[in-house]
Amino acid sequence: MPGSLVGDLFATPERPFVSNVLFSRGSWLESSRVANILRKESVGGMLLLSSALVALIWANSPWAASYFDLAEVRVGPSSLHLDLSLATWAADGLLAIFFFVVGLELNREFVEGDLRDPSRAALPIVAAVAGMAVPALFYVAVTVTSGTERLHGWAIPSATDIAFAVAVLALMGSHLPLALRTFLLTLAVVDDLLAILVIAVFYSSGVNFMYLAAAAVPLAVFWWVTKRGWHSGWLLTPLAVITWVLMHSSGVHATVAGVLLGFMVPVFSFPGSPDGRGPAERFEHHIRPISAGFAVPVFAFFAAGVSVTGEGVLSSAFKDPVTLGIIVGLVFGKPIGILLGSWLLAKFTRAELDPSISWIDVLGVGMLAGVGFTVSLLIGKLAFSAESGFGDFVTIGVLSGSVSAAVLSSFVLRARNRHYGRIAVLESTDANADGIPDVFQRPERDEGDAQQGES
Repeated sequence: MPGSLVGDLFATPERPFVSNVLFSRGSWLESSRVANILRKESVGGMLLLSSALVALIWANSPWAASYFDLAEVRVGPSSLHLDLSLATWAADGLLAIFFFVVGLELNREFVEGDLRDPSRAALPIVAAVAGMAVPALFYVAVTVTSGTERLHGWAIPSATDIAFAVAVLALMGSHLPLALRTFLLTLAVVDDLLAILVIAVFYSSGVNFMYLAAAAVPLAVFWWVTKRGWHSGWLLTPLAVITWVLMHSSGVHATVAGVLLGFMVPVFSFPGSPDGRGPAERFEHHIRPISAGFAVPVFAFFAAGVSVTGEGVLSSAFKDPVTLGIIVGLVFGKPIGILLGSWLLAKFTRAELDPSISWIDVLGVGMLAGVGFTVSLLIGKLAFSAESGFGDFVTIGVLSGSVSAAVLSSFVLRARNRHYGRIAVLESTDANADGIPDVFQRPERDEGDAQQGES
């Protein structure tokens, strides 16, 4: 049992055998899958950042009017109430592709990943719930005295942007234990699920249950078709589009359709599958590049463009409780919630922290989870109407909070990365001195050697 949270943060990790550990590595296949996803998401994170920077530069250039005019261009059939602006298409349509990939990830995690085992699923679920609740409480604490309208944005700082967060971790953590990377990925996936539930329950208005029931029909056909092994895009794409249109018409945010469709895809491979991969894995393999390379960057392009060159824009933003609440929630609420939730789970259950890592590592990952770009901006658009005047404050708060969280977490993670790098060098030196190839060297080492390496 851990003693105190502050003391545990800086405790030196040990490596005894424990039967029920938090942040354990998982199976080899799971670890390989996480490594592959990390490589892909790091590229997506760079594209996302580039799109946001282009939008910011354009929105504050002499040609800013053309950027905002482009965002308001309306396309689509008005007879179906789908004559939407390009910015709305990006938020409602393209992000449905992103959440389809999220649904596939969740589906696989619940069926064959870490979330299928209650003892392993408890940690990321508890950490994700606490990591959403505490930032929301921080936001409410900052805005509660400024009127009820600002309180509508309570969920904005509660989300984690997996693409940005994993991109930062990939750059900073070449020597960090894979268990931490697995934890961040699983945490972000559970976080996305909770965010979708929040959107569906709290940010959907005027729900039309007739359209909602109608959406269940193509969704069920989609499930039946994929269950029978018919995976042609010519058949599945129209079913997915019809589901999305009906979900959009129901008043429930259309991105929920993406998650539900992802859950309909079978996970296990069919007999005679040439590559042994299940449909969910193959769908994710094919759709992820579209999501990370096009859908999310385009959304970021239309969501991140805010003019800050006007007189008093930044000063007004950083004085407003909406901006301050978002920043406080992302920078402080996220790491406190994730660390506190994980520590309490360890303290009051029989689970223990994986002996190869320490609580300071968990704090670093919790700080990194404060990067809440994509879903935070989406919730901000749902929480406040264009007429409220809070849209720019939300964007400035999310960008400032996410960048601050990324920078602060990088200091912790880089320091820990150097720490684990020294351990790797020490173990390699010990193995070579004994004439034993590194591949056969046991991970356990003498505690005195570890302390000497750290000094």
